[in-house]
Amino acid sequence: MHATAGSLALFVFPFVLLLCFLLYWAGARHAYQTRPVAAAGDPDAYDWHFFVPCRDEETVVGTTVSRLRGDFPAGHVWVIDDDSDDATGAIVTAHAEADPYVHLVQRRRPHARTGKGAALNSAYDALDKFLPTDADRSRVIACVLDADGRLAPDALTTVSGPAGFGDPQTGGVQVTVRMRNADDRTPLPGHGRLRNALARLLVRVQDMEFTVSNTGMQLLRNRTGSAGLGGNGQFTRLAALDRIAAAERRPWQRGALLEDYELGLHMILSGYQVRHIADTWVSQEGLPHLRRLLTQRTRWAQGNLQCVRYAPRVIASRHFRARGVLETLYTFLQPVAHLVSLVVTGVLLGLLLVDEDRAAVLEQTADIWPLPAGLAILSIGPFVLWGPVYRRMRTAGRSRLTGLLWGLALWLYAYHLFLVSARAFVRLLRGRTGWAKTRRNAEPVTAGTAVAIEH
Repeated sequence: MHATAGSLALFVFPFVLLLCFLLYWAGARHAYQTRPVAAAGDPDAYDWHFFVPCRDEETVVGTTVSRLRGDFPAGHVWVIDDDSDDATGAIVTAHAEADPYVHLVQRRRPHARTGKGAALNSAYDALDKFLPTDADRSRVIACVLDADGRLAPDALTTVSGPAGFGDPQTGGVQVTVRMRNADDRTPLPGHGRLRNALARLLVRVQDMEFTVSNTGMQLLRNRTGSAGLGGNGQFTRLAALDRIAAAERRPWQRGALLEDYELGLHMILSGYQVRHIADTWVSQEGLPHLRRLLTQRTRWAQGNLQCVRYAPRVIASRHFRARGVLETLYTFLQPVAHLVSLVVTGVLLGLLLVDEDRAAVLEQTADIWPLPAGLAILSIGPFVLWGPVYRRMRTAGRSRLTGLLWGLALWLYAYHLFLVSARAFVRLLRGRTGWAKTRRNAEPVTAGTAVAIEH
């Protein structure tokens, strides 16, 4: 009896998982295709402060500071130097000495290098001391950018509108992320044509992942009331950060590997709304190195697993609607589902290998080939269909066939989620929760050093 129930569960689980995936994809695609255009607002009605956390970012930080000051002259730039070993601090100091709108927040070990959240909290404290006591903190907006982040020139105008901070209930806004090196023909200078071709494809699928697939999911979350914040292009109202700090002692949680997503959860739990706006963007470097990508995504998957602890609070919260609870729980459990899928696949293959009648089983499977073929289409099709959408939105000059091939590549790329979920689970079992910083593409790699150094 128990064996029969177990066998049934093994058989049913993949179908349940596929059904959940298809429903989520259909909702995301519909939300993407029917999204309204965000109306413009008045950025002059707000006080803008850019938080740029840095650790060993000498290759990009000077350009980022100069661009922010040039594109948004009314905004203050707060660079948090997390005890860099390179010239990051000196570069920012030179900017700050010449420009009163540039500020250096200097952190030193042993208090430094304890995660991005801790670095951002130090900028929050510095801003709190900088502002006059009578400042209207509901009109002070902090924007978190990666050290290589580049905001669209219209970003502040767009997030100031009624879809963003024009609504007083909005505490946070996330904008769409793009990979600005998606059209780079030689992402790996000095390497051969094949390696560059593979690197180009890897960057391309990351651009697809963020600009259409992830954006579709975020637009669906707008409708469920569970939109998330990201680490780049994250805008937050200072009054909302204050409310979270009052309840949690700090806005960004210490030790969190997904401090951005956790901030969004706390924002909703505290009664504010989080919105995603797809009509403006922030760009960053796509990673042409598979190893660097896996290091980054393992951290994200582990951070996702950390968020499972919020499930009781989300379920009990009056600020989450029922559909928002379901979407959030689905997001929490993605790495778990990937891990269980790996285990189920291994068990099924193992059972097949030890089955003396496996030839008969394979023959029976061949007789019902339309079923696995149909399942394959349902599994692969949603990824492939993002390809034409991406082509229209980002590369209209490319052929329709290219769009479909990119969609197929997105499907193959998605399998990395199973690997990083397994790695994240192993890290949890081993008690490893340190932050791994991903190298910039322009950083030199010294023989014998790690690609991403954990602290």
